Amino acid sequence: MNALPKPEVHEQPLYFRHQKVYPREVSGRYARLRTLSVWVLLGIFYLLPWLQWGDRQAVLFDLPARKFFILGLVFWPQDFIFLTWLLIIAALALFFFTAIGGRLWCGYACPQTVWTEAFLWMEQLAEGDRPARMKLDRAPWDARKLARKTLKQVLWVSFALWTGFTFVGFFTPIRALAGEIATLSMGGWEVFWVLFYGFATYGNAGYLREQVCKYMCPYARFQGAMFDRDTLVITYDTERGEPRGARRRGVEPLAKQGDCVDCTWCVQVCPTGIDIRDGLQIDCIACAACIDACDTVMDKVGSPRGLIRYTTQNALEHKPTRVLRPRVILYGALLTSLIGGFVAAVALRSPVSLDVLRDRNTMYRLTDDGNVDNVYTVRILNKSEHERVFVLEASGSSPLTLLPAGREYRVPEGAIYSLPIRVRRAAYDPESQAVLGPETITFTLRAADDADTSVDTEARFLAPIK
Repeated sequence: MNALPKPEVHEQPLYFRHQKVYPREVSGRYARLRTLSVWVLLGIFYLLPWLQWGDRQAVLFDLPARKFFILGLVFWPQDFIFLTWLLIIAALALFFFTAIGGRLWCGYACPQTVWTEAFLWMEQLAEGDRPARMKLDRAPWDARKLARKTLKQVLWVSFALWTGFTFVGFFTPIRALAGEIATLSMGGWEVFWVLFYGFATYGNAGYLREQVCKYMCPYARFQGAMFDRDTLVITYDTERGEPRGARRRGVEPLAKQGDCVDCTWCVQVCPTGIDIRDGLQIDCIACAACIDACDTVMDKVGSPRGLIRYTTQNALEHKPTRVLRPRVILYGALLTSLIGGFVAAVALRSPVSLDVLRDRNTMYRLTDDGNVDNVYTVRILNKSEHERVFVLEASGSSPLTLLPAGREYRVPEGAIYSLPIRVRRAAYDPESQAVLGPETITFTLRAADDADTSVDTEARFLAPIK
């Protein structure tokens, strides 16, 4: 009996060598929008540390002093709740805009995209357009290639170091930092972070590029959970474009031939090297370069624009598209309420904070003269930028006495002043001699130099039960 032939097995390597992507230059409305976004965002990053607010830097995160200056506001470590609040707003905003317009963040505002665009511009300046860069990489090393590659590296390294310097300038006053660099007296940690952040920028934007988006960024993996059939995505219109076929300008497509002329411009301009005609992919960062490229080709061959466009899956299937849908309404309502609450909380933020903790070792103490004492630990936080003097008061349903009485507390800027306090109250009503039981009392902290600056907090006063 003859043995059955063994099936042919084709072995595939587990790892493939990375193929460098050479994005082609493209012009169009989305390219202009992307360029504007790069200039605005990089301008904010590089210029913001140089702005002054009075006698200090407008935006400065002073870690040694534990103070965070943002324009006219000063935040302390105790205001960490505001940072958490901002992160929640940012996450919800990402969900909201993704549900409406897909990966807008990735295409226009992500730091990886923004800095990669800047590094690509420098690469094009040094090495030329896409065909010239590809030809240069294939050519043997000679004086011309060495000169162009050296120019590119000089531009990249200089820009990366300037980025690292600017980053450190948000944590160390940038004018003083510039002076330290000029006199070669910069501290070790500052040198480390300038080099570290510069190297990270150089590596991510210069070499890793699309690999960060493909393999390192988690957003591409969970974006599908935020998409639905009414989400705007960049899509190739298969119904209109297929079957593909080349043709000259002004010539009508043959019978049963689609509008796609198979020029592959949409692939050549893609910064991640994908073919959008294969459908929506996690590698797509929604930069819309393929839309500009395809519209340019459609103009040349005399076909309508929009073969590749922003649209929804329902629209492609000739179904109605709903902009307002449950998830969008929910995200929008939550985002609006969180932003409103954040603005109100920052505007109404008190320059002083008061915490009162009751001593749990002793519930209360009865004195020989018929009074009840409770012991508390009071912590005063001065959030202002100068030393202040505070007065502490206590009030309740019965007269209370603070011991020590009549003291003023001088608290330096940003300092926490902690002290033990005794609160005394009569154990019996002076008229009926009835037992005065436990009650809730209020501590009030007032600024001696400003009657409008005050803060209240409640605490429990324990006493014999009636």
